[in-house]
Amino acid sequence: MNEATLLALGRDAIVTILLVSGPMVGLGLLVGLVVSLLMATTQIQEQTLAFVPKILAVFVAMLVFGSWMMRVMLDFANRLLGNLTAYIG
Repeated sequence: MNEATLLALGRDAIVTILLVSGPMVGLGLLVGLVVSLLMATTQIQEQTLAFVPKILAVFVAMLVFGSWMMRVMLDFANRLLGNLTAYIG
């Protein structure tokens, strides 16, 4: 395995991680921003009020985007295992 193959494999792994985690992180960030604005305008300082909606948003994102995320991970795994002989030799 040469350096170019190793860098390409690492790049593919990082892109896959970003693609899979993106919807959950993005939705959690959006919900956190909305809840923070709501808490700032009403001057409520309850920590569970900020935490619970973000957790629920991440679970909803997992339900909505779960099949797509699994397909992306399986495509990466198939590419990785399909080229295993090229990585070893």
